[in-house]
Amino acid sequence: MIAMNRHDNWEEGMRKAGVCVLAAVLIASIAGSADAARTGKEIYEAVCQACHTTGVSGAPKFGDKQWLSLEKKEGIKELTKDAIKGVKAMPPKGGCTDCTEAEIKAAVRYLIDSARKK
Repeated sequence: MIAMNRHDNWEEGMRKAGVCVLAAVLIASIAGSADAARTGKEIYEAVCQACHTTGVSGAPKFGDKQWLSLEKKEGIKELTKDAIKGVKAMPPKGGCTDCTEAEIKAAVRYLIDSARKK
């Protein structure tokens, strides 16, 4: 068995985050331009799920009750601001360079609502 230290875990997390960012950017470019506002679900499926399905680098997972406590603690406005500027390993707008602020807010709302359905 190979012993891992904190440094190894950090490197592995950053490697996964890099893959996630690359996937988000590629998916966003394939998704096309934001001529018409996309729904939160559409943004999530095109970009956000790359990390939020599995919880890469500590990203809150889709459907996790953590979204409800984050909403209660920070509110939708602050969560949206965090998503727009980027948080921890998540790049600004989750890598969705053509997403509008309204679309990011819709995606955040979709993630919060996913926790209410479980």
